[in-house]
Amino acid sequence: MTMHIDKHEIGAGRVFVIAEIGNNHNGSFELALRLIDQAVAAGADCAKFQMRHLDHVYRQRSLRKGGEDLSTEYVLDLLRRFELPPEDHRRLAEHCRRQGILYLCTPWDERSVEVLEDIGVAAYKVASADLTNLPLLDRLCATGKPLILSTGMSRREEVQVTVDFLARRNAAFVLLHCNSTYPAPLHDIQLRWMDQLRTIHPLVGYSGHERGIAVTLGAVARGACVVERHFTEDRTMEGPDHAASLQFSDFKRLVEGIREIEQALGDGQERRISQGEMINRENLAKSLVATGPLTRGTRIEPRHVKVRSPGQGLSPQHYEKLLGRTLQRDLHEEDFFYASDLTDERVEPRPYRYDRPWGVPVRYHDFEEYRQRITPDLFEFHLSYSDMELDPARYLSGTYPHGLVVHAPELFAGSHLMDLASPDEQYRRESLQQTQRVIDITRRLKSFFPRTPRPMIVANVGGFTMDAPLAPQLVPEYYERFARSLGELDLDGVELTPQTMAPFPWHFGGQRYQNLFVRIEEIEQWCQRLGLRMCYDVSHSRLTSNHFGLDFYDFSQRIAPFTAHLHLGDAQGLNGEGLQVGEGDIDFARLGRILREGCPRASFIPEIWQGHKNGGEGFWIALQRLEGVL
Repeated sequence: MTMHIDKHEIGAGRVFVIAEIGNNHNGSFELALRLIDQAVAAGADCAKFQMRHLDHVYRQRSLRKGGEDLSTEYVLDLLRRFELPPEDHRRLAEHCRRQGILYLCTPWDERSVEVLEDIGVAAYKVASADLTNLPLLDRLCATGKPLILSTGMSRREEVQVTVDFLARRNAAFVLLHCNSTYPAPLHDIQLRWMDQLRTIHPLVGYSGHERGIAVTLGAVARGACVVERHFTEDRTMEGPDHAASLQFSDFKRLVEGIREIEQALGDGQERRISQGEMINRENLAKSLVATGPLTRGTRIEPRHVKVRSPGQGLSPQHYEKLLGRTLQRDLHEEDFFYASDLTDERVEPRPYRYDRPWGVPVRYHDFEEYRQRITPDLFEFHLSYSDMELDPARYLSGTYPHGLVVHAPELFAGSHLMDLASPDEQYRRESLQQTQRVIDITRRLKSFFPRTPRPMIVANVGGFTMDAPLAPQLVPEYYERFARSLGELDLDGVELTPQTMAPFPWHFGGQRYQNLFVRIEEIEQWCQRLGLRMCYDVSHSRLTSNHFGLDFYDFSQRIAPFTAHLHLGDAQGLNGEGLQVGEGDIDFARLGRILREGCPRASFIPEIWQGHKNGGEGFWIALQRLEGVL
């Protein structure tokens, strides 16, 4: 089976190579032109871009500051700054024609399809985030153009639904295997899954986000008929895709390729969504949302439903299942529909009983909703960089009889990750400045929560690297810089509480390497030296134990005396973080016995990935399951 894109025959033996420029031009038309010229010189067949009309992609509430999840806010901030106007795309397409390279573009919404139809494109690329967006796919099929669809962030059954949908419309298309994290860790790529994907549809290619080129060459060896890689002038530039992109010099990694392919093949038996993909799926994919206010008892009709990002609600693939259902709750305009709306059962909060203080994580915008539904001992405010610009008095009034914990942002404005241990002195100083702002905000919040005279600030204090872990001899230098930073902060009235970390954190939707507060012997040493107490994130440390082959329960016994606060969620494998309690590798009954003996008064919150969705459903399930073990 083959298909044609312009003069290129896909599936006939010659690999169609796409240089994915995307938004790596960072909003500069001149840089976009240079990248096209470099793609030509590199021998690519196609230079590909992206186009979005944000008011057609995201719900209006998401476009407002302070009303969305932290990582979604970061993505929106970049997209606003880095988009090129349609007229620039028209000029880029003409430049591609003059240079003898095919111009393609990924439309993220139907308005962008109209613009690209007017420009005149030979085919359409569909992003992983829109593989399940059947309304958009229907519009693309109506153009009669061939499609290239990435399958990252999707399970096998979701891929099959879309393939069947396209087949009914006689569309010509190719599927690209993809892991949608930037950069993607080798152990998540599952290159052998290409073989299974080919049983769903015969034309299969590869869209790679890993470091280097070896795995992409492995994909070609496994029969990829299309290869797509991100393309940049400089991998260190600001933006989510640069770190996963290729420069001319990347050929030097060929020698390392054989070993990288060995890690990357996967078992090929099942398409698993990695933790990083879960993050990006939430940020980039689409959901079914209410077109306006709906009351309980409403029978859902097409006029009640529209598709909008982010992907935190019910997938558009469940659109037909939702129609005809009777609502069991009230919805505001653009509220998400959830899987529970397909059933007659909802998980609601109830009184919980524990022998230690407990609470739930909140943002400013949902604090009042949670306070009216549940009475915990404490609230843990998770700040985003945009929350730091808000006045807490807009959301809080008077005083509250609850305890207070604050979770510092990991990311600050300008794509700046907190790093109090950075060897770059200017970067460390900027991190100090932003951390001091968090401290000042926490002091402001204390006035609303007088029960907590010295609130904890849970923080990921830094010490990360991009492409490899630190050499062991360098780690003490990073701790020393963190110690110096700690001494330079005005911590009067608050307590900075570092969080235990996993070895592979997710920054900007891609994997990095964490080097501080990961290993138990270092945690013991530096807590004793600096007089620190820890936030023990059991999910993070379970991943640490899995990666290094350590006894997690020994780790728990050793850290318990230094533990002031707990983040409780399950974990699995190397990056299955924040799973629901009881759905991972942790024996919570055994862990509970250790914590009751080692830190009986340490407070806790359930730290469940997207636990706040559907009115906190994930938190209520976790709190119910933790009763009796804590």
